[in-house]
Parts: sequence; C-alpha cells; structure tokens
Amino acid sequence: MIDTDIPDSDLSLRGRADLLVQSVTDYAIYMLDRDGYVVSWNAGAQRFKGYTADEIIGQHFSQFYEEVDRNDKVPQNALKTAELEGRFEAEGWRVRKDGTRFWANVVIDPIRHESGMLLGFAKITRDLTERRRAEEELRRSEERFRLLVEGVTDYAIYMLDPDGRITSWNAGAQRFKGYTADEIMGEHFSRFYTPDEAAAGVPQRALQTARENSHFEAEGWRVRKDGSRFWANVVIDPIRNSEGSLIGYAKITRDLTERRESQLALEATREAFFQSQKMEAIGQLTGGVAHDFNNLLSAIIGSLDLVERRAANGADISKFLQNARLAAERGATLTQRMLAFARKQELKIAAVDLKASVTSMADLFARTLGTGVDVDTDFPDALPFVQADATQLELALLNLIVNARDAMPDGGRIAISARAEESDGPAQPPDHYAVLSVTDQGQGMDPETLRRATEPFFTTKGIGRGTGLGLSMVQGMAEQSGGRLILQSTPGTGTTVELWLKTASVTSQSPAPALVDAGFDRKLDILVVDDDAIILMNTVAMLQDMGHRVHEAPSGQAALDLLGSREVDLLITDYAMPGMCGTELIDAAALLRPEMKSALVSGYADFPEGTKIALHRLAKPYDDCDLRRLIAAVMGVNAPAPDAAPT
Repeated sequence: MIDTDIPDSDLSLRGRADLLVQSVTDYAIYMLDRDGYVVSWNAGAQRFKGYTADEIIGQHFSQFYEEVDRNDKVPQNALKTAELEGRFEAEGWRVRKDGTRFWANVVIDPIRHESGMLLGFAKITRDLTERRRAEEELRRSEERFRLLVEGVTDYAIYMLDPDGRITSWNAGAQRFKGYTADEIMGEHFSRFYTPDEAAAGVPQRALQTARENSHFEAEGWRVRKDGSRFWANVVIDPIRNSEGSLIGYAKITRDLTERRESQLALEATREAFFQSQKMEAIGQLTGGVAHDFNNLLSAIIGSLDLVERRAANGADISKFLQNARLAAERGATLTQRMLAFARKQELKIAAVDLKASVTSMADLFARTLGTGVDVDTDFPDALPFVQADATQLELALLNLIVNARDAMPDGGRIAISARAEESDGPAQPPDHYAVLSVTDQGQGMDPETLRRATEPFFTTKGIGRGTGLGLSMVQGMAEQSGGRLILQSTPGTGTTVELWLKTASVTSQSPAPALVDAGFDRKLDILVVDDDAIILMNTVAMLQDMGHRVHEAPSGQAALDLLGSREVDLLITDYAMPGMCGTELIDAAALLRPEMKSALVSGYADFPEGTKIALHRLAKPYDDCDLRRLIAAVMGVNAPAPDAAPT
C-alpha cells in the first residue's frame, strides 16, 4: 500500500490536486500501489470504465485488460517498464465493467519518494474508441481504394511527386507499360514519352498545364519498357493539400491502340467505299456522256466525210459544214455542263436582265420543245437585274425547259415566271433576290426521286437519254452566283423549280459586245505554242487567215529556242504541256523578250492554286472570233485590265 506518512504542510496542496483530478471527466486518472492495486479513482475513470470508487479501489488494475493480455502478463510488464524506464505508454483494447471493449491510450508514470523509493504509479487512460473507429474506417476506405486502383488493369493509375517522379504504380500500368513497381518507382514519368517529345519538353509542359489549369488531357504515342509504342489517352490532375499546396499529380493513362487501329481501318473502309462510289459515278457518267459524245462525233465525222466527197465534185457543202459546227458546239455545251456540275466553270458574273434573257430565248424554246408543249411567261413590269453569267443562265434555263418537257410526254404547259424576294435567313442568306420559276404539269416526283434529283448522274430518263448532270449543273451555277436552287414537286401534279439569284445594280451590266477588232488592223508576229498538233495547226491557220505572221512550237523549250533568234509581238501558249507549263513558259519568255505580250489558252476550267491570274486567257474550244477578241484585248483595243480576267 502507499505510504501515507506525508507532512501536514502538504495537505493543502494535496487537497487542491485531488479537486483538480476529480473534476476531469475525459480522462481516467487514478493511482496504483507498487503491486498494481487501485488506490484512487476519479470521475473520468468512473464515466468510461463503469466502476464506482467503492467498487474498484483495492482491485487489481489488470481486470481492465482482456484475458489474452492478462495471460501474457501485459499489465505486469507495463508496470515493470514504467518502473525501469520512468514511463510507459501504449494503445490497446481495454474492458469496461459491463464487458464491452474500448480502445484506450494508456500512460503510466512511477511515483517515487524524494528518497527515490517507489511509492506506486500514476495511470492516465483516455478513451479513443471513436477516434480509432474513424481511423479504422479511413484505413478500410484507403484499403478499398488501394485494392480498387491496384485491381484495375485497363488503366494505368499512378501518382507523381511535384517533380514528376513516380510514387505509386498499379497493375494496369504494369500490364501495358511493362514495368514492375520495383523497376519504376522513383523514376521520372518522361521515360514513357518518345525521345523526340521528351527532348522537346512535352512531359514538363503537360505538368505545367495540369498545375495551371487544374487538368491536362491529350492523346499521343507512348513507349513501353520493351521500346514498342502504343497510342494513349492521358489525363493528369494536380493533387493539393488542405492549404492548397501542390503535393503531386494523379495520372491516368489508357491504351487506345486497338481503338485507334479500328478507327483507321474504318476510315480506310470508308475511303474505299467513297472510291467505289466514285467509280460507280464514273460508270454512270460513261453511260450518259459517252452516248451523247458518240452521237456528236458521228455527226461531225459524217458531215466532214460528206464535205470531203462533195467538195471534190464541186457540190454545195455549206449545210454539212454547218451541221458539223452545230455538233461541235453541242459538244462544248456538254463539257460546260459537266464543269458546271463540278462547279469549276469560269463564270463571267455581270448584271443580267432576266426578263430580256427569257424573251430572247423564245424561238429557241419553240425549236427545242416541238409541238404539244406551250410556254407561258409572267414577269412583273419592274424586275431587278440579277448577278449571273448570262450564257450559263440561259443554258440552265434551257435545261429546266427540256426537263419540264420530258416530264410531260403527252404535252402540256410550262409556266416561266419571276418575282422579287427579300430573305432574312436562315434558308437563304439575307439579301435581295429575283426568283425565276419554271413549272410544269407533268408526272411530278415522289419524295425519294425529289431527294436525289440534284445528285450527279442521277436520271430517270433511262440509259442513253440523259447524263444526269442537268440539275447538278443548274445547282452549281446558282450557288456559284451566290444563289440557290429549290425543287418542289408532288406526284401527279407537276414540278416547280426555283432559281434564287442575287439582284445587281443596273450600272454593272456588261455592255453589249462590240467588234473587238475594230480599228485594229496591224499585222503581228505571233508565236503559237501547243503540244497538240491538231490544235496547233488549226490555230496557226486561223491566225494566218487574219493576215498575221505566225510561228509555231510544239513545246515550251522549242518556243524559247525560237524566241532566242526572233522578235515576236505576241505569245499565245497552251497551259498544260509536258516539261514546261504555259505560265512557266511565259515567265521564262519575259526574260528574253520583256516587251512581248502574252496570253494563255487552256482546256481546263480552272488552274491549280497559286497560278497567276493577271494574264489574258482563252478557254478551249475557241474559233477565229474568239481569237480576234483575245488579240484585241491583249494588244490594247477594248482591253480589260489583266486582273479583271475571269478566274
């Protein structure tokens, strides 16, 4: 037992200490004698151990321990440690009076007399059950999260320190990056990047982006341990503590190699499908266009054969020459139609009088439509001019008239009308328009036919009766002019086609063409260059008939050789030639003959990107009238500015 021989002078001090200890309720504070028997008991001990002072004083403190601890002499060892080392502290399960357990933090200090003799022990116990429960729940949560992360095999989920060095590693990372945790922990994550990207600082920029924007995501090639590459989706998020300081990064990587290969295979399949569609379109084009061209060529060849035979006998050959010429012009028109479909034709946009254009075509309509089909026109007195290419607009209108006629095999009426409209979108861009309408009383179109009507090569006229380019050409012309084509049709009631064309100022209307060679009678030295011998021969002959002195060359180099020894006023060259194209020849010729004028001739509708356009140009096919206009323009008679040449 504790020696109570304490001087009377210490009683007041002991009284105050007892009062303090008895007031504490969050800690069990009590004393043990040298053998471990309880000699004092405070309110805190009673509150969470359940014993009153009368029940526990004189009992051995080992009854607070579990049986397994008592069997292992844990209480006795605790007192011995406190006696020998001056202090004992531990945490563990303890037992209440009712048998329930609580998690306790225990501190035991030895109490000695000033002489050093051991008097007993002071024991402080705190109930930490709630804290342990929270810690245990946190531990279980962290363990579940660890198992979750480590169990994921489709994603590499790992952490980096603020410098980018790896501090954790899961099974997914090991599976498709190839490194074990022992091999990779502590290494910098830049080793997963390709050498070029690592050298360019891509990994560091990724961390900087994540740090500044709170997120980084990208796709790219990454490198496995064995050096092979895989296509990865990478997400990096910064990790910050409660004070907001950066403590590292969470990095998630997914191997998307198979998905990327599937996408590439799908794109290749789609491209192959598009290519097959192109081939099908070419086949459809062959069925329609080749038929039309064969007809035209038959007319030309047959007419020229007749010219050859009858000219030898002195017979009149004019009608056969006229027939051949008409067939050739129809061939040129067919080519224009195909270029219009491709939206590659050169449009000479000017102000066009819509009413006058339709009126001027009345005779052509009559010859084209034949008997059984009548045309009615309805135009307002005041109709604004439109922005269009007059020739292409007339060709488009003729196409619509022919389609309307073909839709009425038993005859009927075609109504051509026009009206002014204003659009504020969204169907039409906001602007002022004149709308040209062509309406027939024909069979009409079902929804599927109406949907496909403007598709290239689509036709309902049967093989050999059409190319399927008519409406495509009209649509291309309208859209190139800044307008739109609208189709409305109902089976059994007919079809209405509307051409929406932007209005134009009358002052921009193209003047009526004058004789371009009026007042230009000087004979020139002209060099003609073309790799096609037939075209070259015809062009030379036409220029000679005009009285010019003409030189010819079959290639760009031959032309330069000739220019080295001859003075030439005008160079007319084809664009597409082997070895040296027309623009290259013009540039080289300008160094030899700076004073010489030049002009470009081509069968292409448009030139490659970057080709100079400040040149006078002439499109194939052309006749002697076209050549006269070109010469007059280049030499300065009725000549437009070069940069106003059609493009």
